[in-house]
Amino acid sequence: MTAKEHYDRHLGDIYAWMVGDFDARQKEHQQFLVASGLSPHSTSIALDLGAGHGIQSVSLAKLGYTVKAIDFNQQLLSELFDNTQRLSVTGFNDDIRQVKKYADPQPELIICWGDTLTHLESLDDIRQLVIACCESLIEGGKLILSFRDYSAALSGDQRFIPVKSDDTKILTCCLDYEADRVRVTDLLQVKTENGWQQKVSSYYKVRISPNDVVKILADCGLRMAFNEVVNRMTTIIAIKAVSR
Repeated sequence: MTAKEHYDRHLGDIYAWMVGDFDARQKEHQQFLVASGLSPHSTSIALDLGAGHGIQSVSLAKLGYTVKAIDFNQQLLSELFDNTQRLSVTGFNDDIRQVKKYADPQPELIICWGDTLTHLESLDDIRQLVIACCESLIEGGKLILSFRDYSAALSGDQRFIPVKSDDTKILTCCLDYEADRVRVTDLLQVKTENGWQQKVSSYYKVRISPNDVVKILADCGLRMAFNEVVNRMTTIIAIKAVSR
């Protein structure tokens, strides 16, 4: 399946359960934004690419941003609407590669969080998205990226990753590495009245490394302000240069 098909037919139904306590995750993310000095300073416009059910969007809105939240899964956007009521957040069902459609007025911050980057089709796709983000930002604007480092292939039993389980559901992820992409298979066990049933769905992610992304950002003239691992995700904050 494509990433969109995988979310539409499989992962969208269990995404909120998989992520866990919304309020706790939202507060954690907001604390990261505050600690990183990412409160609004100019246009107060932020784009949330791959917004999911709204953890980043809520955090940004509570800091004073007007948020455009973009995601390709309507179910998650419906949950985002419920989670962002009375906040300055508008959801759009679209491909994040259409970022320029949402850049008027120009954002001062664009965030692409939670391994969304690797859902694109190739490294060149990622490069083109970063270029579009850079061109969309105001001068001095910030681009925030988080993604998993798939450069080192797991093998054998290491490929099987327990994601989450409770009394009614067990989610396990299996990774199969190819030259420039990794096949992700989600194995979901669901307890029903007739016993346990298995649902299986696979899709591909791009194998990227932090160095790949840093090079793309540097080629776009963005300055690295932060590059660390946060919650097992490579997390980068890059700043667009100001003309002199």
